[in-house]
Amino acid sequence: MLNSEVALYIHIPFCKSKCFYCDFPSFCGKESLMIDYAKALSKEIDRIEDVKIKTIFIGGGTPTYLPLEAWNIIKNSIDKLDKSNNIEFTVEGNPGTFSREKLKFLNSMGVNRLSIGLQAWQNNLLKNLGRIHNLEEFLQTFQKAREEGFSNINIDLMFGLSHQTFENWQETLKNIIQLNPEHISCYSLIIEEGTKLYNMYNSNKLKLPSEDLEREMYRYCLEILELNNYTQYEISNFAKKNKQCKHNLAYWNLYDYIGCGAAAHSYFNNKRYRNTNSIENYIDSIYKGKSPIEEIHNNSLKDNVEEFMFMGLRKTKGISMEDFKKRFNVNIYHVYGEIINKYLNNNLLIQKEDRLFLSKRGIEISNSIMCDFII
Repeated sequence: MLNSEVALYIHIPFCKSKCFYCDFPSFCGKESLMIDYAKALSKEIDRIEDVKIKTIFIGGGTPTYLPLEAWNIIKNSIDKLDKSNNIEFTVEGNPGTFSREKLKFLNSMGVNRLSIGLQAWQNNLLKNLGRIHNLEEFLQTFQKAREEGFSNINIDLMFGLSHQTFENWQETLKNIIQLNPEHISCYSLIIEEGTKLYNMYNSNKLKLPSEDLEREMYRYCLEILELNNYTQYEISNFAKKNKQCKHNLAYWNLYDYIGCGAAAHSYFNNKRYRNTNSIENYIDSIYKGKSPIEEIHNNSLKDNVEEFMFMGLRKTKGISMEDFKKRFNVNIYHVYGEIINKYLNNNLLIQKEDRLFLSKRGIEISNSIMCDFII
């Protein structure tokens, strides 16, 4: 496996406050563990060998909530990695946590892409989501990032929110387009179990848009972004020319990736594994020289075939049938012929030369279509 190229994900599980919709492994009130966590994380990163890192994505939680002392510890380990010359290095964070000093530091450590979570343009909607920032702080963050030379920025947006009108969504998109970021992600709100929104939903305290309105919001988003030179390359992701997120494409193309940090997942050499979710257990394991891995799954051929289809059909260019044959040594029609024909006949799937991809209508109901590709 010497020098095979992999994507690296680094998880920072700290947040200033938990958003009402978030079910990610992130915690607030554990700031006292930040430095110990950074030290443990750097030890885990130091264990990576015999691979070339082609992308790095530091996500969370809120990575930009970490103090500079912790960032310095992590930087020392990242500096030692064998990285591709044209590496894409992303850090995500929330408005209000990107100080100018932190932006300068991120720049100095080689970060060349930022992902900023805005979600909505309206302060009342941000409040409904439990976001800790307001619009003004977002605008200041974006401005500072540009001034510090960041020329590849993604902005995360959400639609289908409680009390969000179609006009709110139009206003959000139009204003974001005016800012001209290189990449925009638009996700529909999903009410996840164990979140504050889930409890509110079950107590009838949420006024969510109808399914039809949510679909209309999505269609509007496709339309206006295309008009403004953002190409949709995945169900929820839109990019200017050559600005697609290479790191996420590694997931959708079922390439190898390594995850470091509490709760981080990896897919490497046909194995999926996950580190412990607990920050304390993670620090303890690393300090004792043990592995923080809590779960290992050896992917069978069937697992890989399903994941290749499931992830690949998220992309607007879909999957290559030739690539399928090379990877799995079987013609795709021998495995999925009946299902493929069913969706081709319904105009939900399109076959063009070597590629199979979802039609526009297919993308709207992609979840139910993808379930059919589970063998």
